[in-house]
Amino acid sequence: MKINYDNKVFNPVSNSENGEVDLSMQFVYKQTGNIVTSTYSGGRIVSGQLIALVNEDGGLDMRYHQINTKGEMMTGICISTPELLPNGKIRLYEKWRWTSGDLSEGESVLEEQ
Repeated sequence: MKINYDNKVFNPVSNSENGEVDLSMQFVYKQTGNIVTSTYSGGRIVSGQLIALVNEDGGLDMRYHQINTKGEMMTGICISTPELLPNGKIRLYEKWRWTSGDLSEGESVLEEQ
C-alpha cells in the first residue's frame, strides 16, 4: 500500500496510560522520499521530534525523543500500521516501547484529521 504522509495532520484517539502523548495533541507529518518527520508538543511534552522510515506496506518504523514537563529526556521506538478508512483518511495503529525510563511498552491509535 503506497501512502504519502506529507502535510497530513494526525490526532491521537487513544494511548496507553504509561504514554506521554495527550489526546489534544496534533502531529503534522512531513515526508521526503521514504522519510517522515514531525515536531510536536502539548500535554506532558514540552518538545518532541520523531523520524520514521516508510516501508513497502505503508507502515512506519519510527524513533522519537521528547522532553517532558519534568525536564526528562524520553526516547522510544514505535511501529505504526496504517489502515485506510472508508472516508479516505488514515488510521495508525501504533505499538511503542520506551528506550529510556522504565522501558515499558504501550499502544496508541492516531487518526488523520
